[in-house]
Amino acid sequence: MGLKSKVVRTRVEVEGVVQGVGFRPFVYRTAKELGLTGFVLNSSRGVEIEVEGAGSAVMGFLENLENSPPPLARITSVKTKEIPTENSRAFIIALSQDTDRKRAHVSPDVAVCRDCLREMRDPADPRFRYPFINCTNCGPRYTIIMDVPYDRPFTTMAVFEMCEVCAGEYHDPLNRRFHAQPVCCPGCGPGVWLANKEGEEIVAKDPVAETIRLLEHGRIVAIKGLGGFHLAVDAGNEDAVLRLRSRKLREEKPLAVMARDIDAAREISEPTEDEAELLLDQRRPIVLVKKRAGSKVSEQVAPNNRYLGVMLPYTPLHHLLMEGAFPALVMTSGNLSEEPIAIDNGEGLKRLGNIADFFLLHDRDIYLRADDSVVMFAGGRERPLRRSRGWAPAPLKLPFPAPPLLAVGAMIKNTVLVARGQDAFLSQHIGDLENIETYHFLVLTVQHPRRIFDVAPEVAVADLHPDYLSTRYAGSLDGVRLIRVAHHHAHAASCMAENGLEGPCLALTLDGMGLGTDGTAWGGELLLAEYATFRRLGHLTNVPLIGGDMAAREPWRMALSWLIHAYGPELPKAEVLKRHREKLPVLLKMVEKGVNTPPTTSLGRLYDGAAAILGIRDAVSFEGQAAMELEMAARGVSEPYPFEVKEEGEMLKADPAGIIRGLSEDVERGRDVSEIAGSFQTSVVEMFSEMTRLAGERTGLSRVALSGGCFQNRFLLENFTHRLKGLGFEVFTHTEVPANDGGLPLGQAAVAAAIIARERKA
Repeated sequence: MGLKSKVVRTRVEVEGVVQGVGFRPFVYRTAKELGLTGFVLNSSRGVEIEVEGAGSAVMGFLENLENSPPPLARITSVKTKEIPTENSRAFIIALSQDTDRKRAHVSPDVAVCRDCLREMRDPADPRFRYPFINCTNCGPRYTIIMDVPYDRPFTTMAVFEMCEVCAGEYHDPLNRRFHAQPVCCPGCGPGVWLANKEGEEIVAKDPVAETIRLLEHGRIVAIKGLGGFHLAVDAGNEDAVLRLRSRKLREEKPLAVMARDIDAAREISEPTEDEAELLLDQRRPIVLVKKRAGSKVSEQVAPNNRYLGVMLPYTPLHHLLMEGAFPALVMTSGNLSEEPIAIDNGEGLKRLGNIADFFLLHDRDIYLRADDSVVMFAGGRERPLRRSRGWAPAPLKLPFPAPPLLAVGAMIKNTVLVARGQDAFLSQHIGDLENIETYHFLVLTVQHPRRIFDVAPEVAVADLHPDYLSTRYAGSLDGVRLIRVAHHHAHAASCMAENGLEGPCLALTLDGMGLGTDGTAWGGELLLAEYATFRRLGHLTNVPLIGGDMAAREPWRMALSWLIHAYGPELPKAEVLKRHREKLPVLLKMVEKGVNTPPTTSLGRLYDGAAAILGIRDAVSFEGQAAMELEMAARGVSEPYPFEVKEEGEMLKADPAGIIRGLSEDVERGRDVSEIAGSFQTSVVEMFSEMTRLAGERTGLSRVALSGGCFQNRFLLENFTHRLKGLGFEVFTHTEVPANDGGLPLGQAAVAAAIIARERKA
């Protein structure tokens, strides 16, 4: 008997996203087709399989397992071991098992699939127009799971007892709904109803149709969705949009819209082929695409912006709602500005009662809130700006094995990460830690992945800033070692880890602000970065933040700061100074005496100053607004202004005094603002590229990692990449986690893992 025909039995342990994605039915069908016997089951580690049969058939089974898994599966590990044969007679799907260590990866939430949509639109189907139709290939996952293994009793669907029909599908290995944990129908599953702001049900034959009618008449409706509430209005009704902004306290920040389908998206925007592909992706993110001139969407949806945040429906309920006669719906997070999104019916009514006119509610509980993800396509790749629903908690890889570890991020755009070994799980978007509600959300978010991934942290990693609520939380954990990582070191390490870089490299970390190792506010940094250590090679010139935090809220203060730097005491007769002439004497005295004027090297604050000098924005209503509007005003690459890169000992300093003088004088001459903004951005690229070139000559390094919130700017991302490659550098950027602070925990975890690994070697 040849080896290939010899009967063998092999034990297979599969880890990764392999639960709730049709993996066991796939294994079952593959084993049956190859004539194998044995079993497959879910465990707290992933999926366990034993197959018995001819050696050639077992080899074919293993090849199919790794090369042709279900579309939603993501295998991270396959371990095989030959064991004694048992002469089993059939292949079965066995009951799930719990084990001491939970290693199963949980699937992100997935958009409703075509098969379910076809059934939902079929009048002969029992789930016709049912807002909660789902199957193994689609539907809620992370937002409803309470524990692993991913079985119905450990989800918020546990309270709904399956009817005979649903149970039959659930237990049939050949059915698309085999072990689809949220499986249900109108007879046994959740329902939807319409209510007024007092929570009283509004009797309607079809609550969804009535909701559409209300939206068509300009009403604001709070809609409970997959990961929380949305606040919805007709995006073509300017009065309704302005009313929503006023009630939500969101004066100018762009609002996202949902279009009926890709054709409707093309009527309001101009997606490229790559952007259209992203819109149709099963993760269904909000995609930033160019606005279409003359579309029916109100300009007040995204004022002073060339781009529109567009998404397509991702739940059955969304598809039903989009049958209305509107060009698109504004679908913005169901919260007041800076608060976490509401998820419970009672919470929604309480927190959104002063915003929404009506509520479309349902009784499928959301266990963990998840905002919509936001991405853009730039530099030939997708770039996550907010990594949340559809992405979290898909695993990432650390460059070094880590002990059980928790990284808590920073203050703005907070996310957290838990790690074990080299597996790292980045949470959904939490938000800006500026109120107690968001802090409580952070605590809950930490507890959830700790439980489902069985990570009891031995190490907590936090930012250097002592006043961040995330840092305070990490420091409050009993019996846990605290490691604090410099903000920009974490940015650099995040990009390095994502790209699998080893050894030292240059890192250009450009953002608003983060506390540096010298106690000042950094934000325009060139580092020599390794995982365990870093060295500052260069930075933007220091200028004062006049009024401290007020300088970030009032960019005209940064204009004054940069004009003082560029001109000295003989300030020009700039329009921005004339607009605030009454306040100038006090502020100039503050600078002279050094009162509440801490220094900063922030590129974000340079953008703020330039925006104010250009007359674009003197005060902001949301973080990064002035820089964003300057980016929107600029048109392409223009002739750069003069600048200096000074060598002061071992430190390189980028001095934009010439840039400030150039744009100030161009404003006075009446040059077109779009041309000035273009020259400013071109100058920024040239100045930091020159500093990087000099650092490369000094160090002999030819790799550069780009990280920090400034790389959300398409111009900077694409032109830095192009310019640095032209100088002979290999350039690495973010495609898996945000370049902004939302990706910071990955870098924090990588730094901590490297520090611990170095200590163990010592």
